[in-house]
Amino acid sequence: MPNWSEILNEINIFNNPFDSIRRKYLRALHEITERNVIVYYSGWLQKQELVAERYNGFSVDDSDKNGFMTVMNGLDKTKGLDLFLHTPGGSIAATESLVEYLKSIFGTDIRVIVPQIAMSAGTMIACASKEIIMGKHSNLGPIDPQYRGYPTHGIIEEFNRAVKEITEDPKKIPIWQPIIAKYSPTLIGECEKAIDWSNQMVKEWLITGMFKDSSNKEKKADYIVSELGNHALTYSHDRHISLGRARDIGLAVQALEDDKKLQDAVLSVHHACIHTLTATPATKIIENHNGVAFISQVQRAIPVLPHQIEKQPPGPPAAQEVSSPQFGIEENNIIL
Repeated sequence: MPNWSEILNEINIFNNPFDSIRRKYLRALHEITERNVIVYYSGWLQKQELVAERYNGFSVDDSDKNGFMTVMNGLDKTKGLDLFLHTPGGSIAATESLVEYLKSIFGTDIRVIVPQIAMSAGTMIACASKEIIMGKHSNLGPIDPQYRGYPTHGIIEEFNRAVKEITEDPKKIPIWQPIIAKYSPTLIGECEKAIDWSNQMVKEWLITGMFKDSSNKEKKADYIVSELGNHALTYSHDRHISLGRARDIGLAVQALEDDKKLQDAVLSVHHACIHTLTATPATKIIENHNGVAFISQVQRAIPVLPHQIEKQPPGPPAAQEVSSPQFGIEENNIIL
């Protein structure tokens, strides 16, 4: 299989290159594995200017369910699922709903492939699989929840520290007062609930999936959740967890390098998806090996006057691709 540069050269040959090349290598991977293949790719790394403007269309959210419903329609469910994940994470509620949907169709016959990075909610989804496939360059991440961009563990730790220091020395009240004053009345409780929710979800998925046949599955699941969800151990929500570390904490991980043919096919799909996210307005790709796709896009808003609009004859219906509602960008502001 070709490398990143060779795929780029191949893209330059085609008139409509990105979709054609991406679907070509998705199909090739399916022919190797004989399993259903779905890619879920976010372009947050390629479109950092949108991240800076707080565009939230890169994260796991409830709109993804429409994409997965689209691409799973017509698949042979007896062939299981190989799910590519490339995501910064997202909503816990949307993640729970998506995993329940996938498991209701494929049961426990789901493998997650992480060609580069699946953080936060992406790691949670990976824990719902029977096996994770990672390369030496791949990373998972901690599963500790965030509340409005702040780590829930960190908020609780800071609050407990304030209580301790004020109890020991009331003179520190003026130091802590402006910090604690920023907390909403239910903040600590909401943080505690988010942590419990995240941990319980992942534990249940590990017990019923990856370790369902293990005699000490609950002990294994508890240890993994503590390693992935304890902010005191991971230090940062952005901490990258390598293949070796994922194995050390007990996750069932297959090294991509162990199967050269699979490695080449997986990386070709990965390169094709990254090229698409880099060179087109696409922000998120959900697509199967049959070429059925649900692609979110961002386009720059360009004013068009009525006399500039040409009437075009109706074309054939798009049978293989569904695009989600598009967002426009004008002067660096997100507009609907």
